Amino acid sequence: MPVKTKPHTLNELFVEELKDMYDGEKQLVRALPKLAKTATNSDLKKGINDHLTQTEEHVARIERIFGMLDLKAQGKKCEGIQGILSEGKVSLEDCDDDNVRDASLIASAQKVEHYEIASYGTLHAWANQLGMDEAGALLQKTLDEEKRADAKLSEVAEQMVNVAAL
Repeated sequence: MPVKTKPHTLNELFVEELKDMYDGEKQLVRALPKLAKTATNSDLKKGINDHLTQTEEHVARIERIFGMLDLKAQGKKCEGIQGILSEGKVSLEDCDDDNVRDASLIASAQKVEHYEIASYGTLHAWANQLGMDEAGALLQKTLDEEKRADAKLSEVAEQMVNVAAL
């Protein structure tokens, strides 16, 4: 079993957070197809499938950043994403009504987006502080996509799903 080391520098902390998000994004690549099948609203289903494609690109961007650091891309268990997905699964299983289930699905998806926004915002700031301009630009691109995904979920919820769930 590898010895767990504690980060002592901002650079080490950056790498640890990058590993966390790498695992989190990979968890989402596995979860999103299942969530898309659960969705009954066509706009929600399309949004989830579109975000799957983006999430695969987020994984590739993180792998590029690992390469820039001359490190092997590896994750460490992202407990945050795992917990949100587990909680969301229970919530979805508790919903008998399709519209209420879609509203629950959006709530869970937005919890994930907010976790990602916080994480990528932090990684972006640290990359800039560490002089990692190219990594910072990649992280900003991902951060912007996560913010747009969150806004799209709000739009679908407010204009369609929540109204139907009433």
